[in-house]
Amino acid sequence: MTNVGEKMGMGGAVKRIIARAHRGGFVVLAAAAFILGAQAALAQNPFAVAVRVNDSVVTNYEIDQRARFLQVLNAQGDLRQQATEALINERLQVAAGIAMGAEASPEDIENGLVEFAGRANLGPEQFLQQMASEGIAPETVRDFVANGITWRNVVRARFGARAQVTEEDVDRAMELGTVLGGGIELLLAEIIIPVTPQNQANLVSELLRLREQIAGSTETFSEAARRFSAAPTREAGGVTGWRGLNELPEGLRDLFLTMSVGQVTEPVPLGGGQAYALFQYRGQREVEAPNLPVTAIDYVSIAIPGGRTSEALAEAERLRNAVDTCNDFNGVIPGGFQRQTVAPGELPEDVSLALRALDEREMSTSVTRSGGTVLLALMLCDRVRSEPEQGRDAVRQRLVGQTLEAYSNGFLEELRSEARITFEN
Repeated sequence: MTNVGEKMGMGGAVKRIIARAHRGGFVVLAAAAFILGAQAALAQNPFAVAVRVNDSVVTNYEIDQRARFLQVLNAQGDLRQQATEALINERLQVAAGIAMGAEASPEDIENGLVEFAGRANLGPEQFLQQMASEGIAPETVRDFVANGITWRNVVRARFGARAQVTEEDVDRAMELGTVLGGGIELLLAEIIIPVTPQNQANLVSELLRLREQIAGSTETFSEAARRFSAAPTREAGGVTGWRGLNELPEGLRDLFLTMSVGQVTEPVPLGGGQAYALFQYRGQREVEAPNLPVTAIDYVSIAIPGGRTSEALAEAERLRNAVDTCNDFNGVIPGGFQRQTVAPGELPEDVSLALRALDEREMSTSVTRSGGTVLLALMLCDRVRSEPEQGRDAVRQRLVGQTLEAYSNGFLEELRSEARITFEN
């Protein structure tokens, strides 16, 4: 492979051959065409070297595959540039792993693939088949997983002993709220429509049609939420407010994390098909203060005959006005309600989403049961959080992770500054 200077020289030679073609006739012109054709074929060869990184190479094929993989993962921006930079970094990281004897083992890779595929609620073979249907080779996915594991091994082996966190460090972080990555919060908007005998036949198709009309526009989505949604958030244009990722139904978390701003989901069935929802992604942020995770939801549910009829909704409003706390239901409708305290992941999706939008002692009337003929009024009593000591452990782990990440970034910069990186085309 020629270097950049040689390629520039070849380009000059081609120009001189073409200039002489008018004097030298067809043979000279044919020679110029041959050289140009060879250069074009080289540029189009997917297995040609794109980048040399010390003694290793990155091919056009690898860059194309990684860019396609990033696209499937809903990455944004210049995917080819991102793929190129990532593969350069990984060549350096893997070389460091080989030098330290910290390469990912076959067992590590298989376990990592299981974990990665599990984020999409798939087994490893199912995930690889899904990627293959998108034109992504299994080796591309395995290399991605293996390279990440190798680099983590390198960072832990090289810097693990330095990433020690004292109790004083934890105290200071909790007091100042300086633990970056304390949690992820998402801003969403929602349109939730219970299934009724009247809309059951065509609800999904109508929602798909609505999705086409409102996708990409937050203003249009909010207008539709005010018109159609049964959730309490309709008054705010469907906007749920910032909510912790761990408070969302498990099956929806990864979906939201891969969406871009303004993107709208396809109709999502809730409560075993008792309702359908459209969600629009509005944003994501990291919570700096180390909030303790929610371990249980304490709530009251009241089954009111009539579904979302005006009479049933009026009864829910009457009950809401008759109580100040969840305990008051004992005196208002003794035996006519159910109070439960369950882990967030055990809630039905429609109930989880309805409660997520509430503050304590607020009520939702967006959930129905029995084909829309029963209104399930819900009041949030409390979000039970973990014990403080568990919170300290979480803060400690975040601090360790922060420290290792800083060492990781610094070491990678050092490797890049010392590397020979040459772009071939």
